[in-house]
Amino acid sequence: MWPSPSPATRSSSMSDGASSVSGFSMASIARQTQFATSVRDSSPSNHISSPPKAESPLGILVVGLGGANGTTMLAGILANKLNIDWHGPKGEPMTPNYYGCITQLDSRGVHGGVGYRNVIRGLADANKCAVGGWDIRSDKPGDALLKAQILDYDLVRQVQGEMNKIKLFRGLYDPRFIGSSQHETATYILTEQEAKSDAEALKCLRADIRYFKWKNGITGHTTVIWSASVEPNSDLVTRIQTGEELLQAIEMSEDERGGPLPPSLMYATAAVLEGCSFVNGGSQNTLACPGLAALAQRHAGIYCLGTDFKAGQTKFKTAAVEYIRTMGLTPKVIASSNHLGNNDMRNLASEKAASSAKLKVKHDIFSPWEEQDLDHKVSIMFTPFINDDKRDFVEYTSLGFLGQVHTMVTYTRASDSVLCVPLMIDVAVWCDFFSERKWPYELVAKALAYLFKVPEGAAKGVDPGFFRQMEELRVQVMAADGKAYVSSPEKGITPRLGENRPRIGSMSVEWVIPRNAGIICAGLGCVDMQLNQATGGDGGEGIETFEGETSIGGGRYGHSLLRFVPSLPSSLIVLRLTNSRIMNAKKSLPS
Repeated sequence: MWPSPSPATRSSSMSDGASSVSGFSMASIARQTQFATSVRDSSPSNHISSPPKAESPLGILVVGLGGANGTTMLAGILANKLNIDWHGPKGEPMTPNYYGCITQLDSRGVHGGVGYRNVIRGLADANKCAVGGWDIRSDKPGDALLKAQILDYDLVRQVQGEMNKIKLFRGLYDPRFIGSSQHETATYILTEQEAKSDAEALKCLRADIRYFKWKNGITGHTTVIWSASVEPNSDLVTRIQTGEELLQAIEMSEDERGGPLPPSLMYATAAVLEGCSFVNGGSQNTLACPGLAALAQRHAGIYCLGTDFKAGQTKFKTAAVEYIRTMGLTPKVIASSNHLGNNDMRNLASEKAASSAKLKVKHDIFSPWEEQDLDHKVSIMFTPFINDDKRDFVEYTSLGFLGQVHTMVTYTRASDSVLCVPLMIDVAVWCDFFSERKWPYELVAKALAYLFKVPEGAAKGVDPGFFRQMEELRVQVMAADGKAYVSSPEKGITPRLGENRPRIGSMSVEWVIPRNAGIICAGLGCVDMQLNQATGGDGGEGIETFEGETSIGGGRYGHSLLRFVPSLPSSLIVLRLTNSRIMNAKKSLPS
């Protein structure tokens, strides 16, 4: 499968992992019996009949959980869950919060905005989620957090012990897909005995996922997030066109298929086969595999999203250039640099191919706008002293009225991990929200494009503007929650949520009625009436008003209804076309 680790590495991985992994990551015997499955089994189900008493509504599995992002997320969730107070670097009192997580914040202000927690029903509470994951380093999570020196020491010392109780799964390791600076510490890995081939490695990863879901009693959706080091891009993944070809490639030897498969694709495949969504938080081209998307779309409510979390400099770039273009200026040069000294940047500095993947993503963020002669330059530098405290500088040069030069400069300083963690929490909560409603794959990819530098797959080519992407999120979230939301007018028709919504499995179809159209209320066996210019209640659960009606075929709810309803300006209602919902609508008419 991959070059065998050195004897010292193999010995270390076995000795360090034997005791700590027995309770959570499982020995290979357990993997191959209770929790193992075949490569081609795409019907996820736990093999254990009596799950533990603990229940969690949401699961988050992180590849690279022992890294800066993973440990920062664990510390943040624990601090909020346990309501831990601590003192900042200057002795100031600090309290936990979920700032940056729009799924965990309330909407506020006269015009709303900011958060969704009090707007959308059913959003998972991050305090109740279960978190697990893999790593190739043997450091315990709490110890890794202390070593990273990202959060305030007074907070770290209070969560370190609790975090150290979390047992990591041993990671899938291929030295060809990670920088040489990471090789020495890669001691906590799946051994050659456990993963003799890609097919066996896939079984191990699937067993890990199944065990995590069983152990934590996951009642909702689980999302697997790649937060490990950036891999070099793989040409092979782009040639795998179907889900069947992907499974065949995993069963083949390297010689048979023409090269190695990147670990990120193996994690993604395991996630999909176990009914989980996969999020590519790195810059590598994992999602450029058509077969992965095809495999995910075999079952409604499973999503593959990416690429590369858009957390800091790039997110502001998309907002700033959107502002420049909205003003009618022509952007000509965007020159930026950023430097930091975390492990991710160390990996990029030691691996030219991984660095190329990162820079390609950063350069491609504006391509859908098709701005002619836009010179976008990005420089990244590894500076160990800075650690995770990222610094970035961007100069925007544009042409204004009569070709005169317009220049803006921005400078940002923030912890890279603190910027990224809210996106990891939000993407898991959104995947759970959309999966529960079986929302279409393509629409979810577009809704969550705001999270990524270069949206790929079904979201490829979306408008890169930050506020346009946030608008798309709101449109899809409100639609999935059954709330009417007005979009921008086009050709005299006001488009509404869910227009021409396809049927997904047993999910009821949601249609949108354009302005100036009527609504037909239908039972299973007959059409009762047509309500003209109707307005709907919350989520389309009831009909509030309409201007008139036309009885059709045996409608016993005929003209007698007219006297109840005043004449109002035309509007719309979104109806779920099922008999029970229509009867509810009839019963909710004013009386």
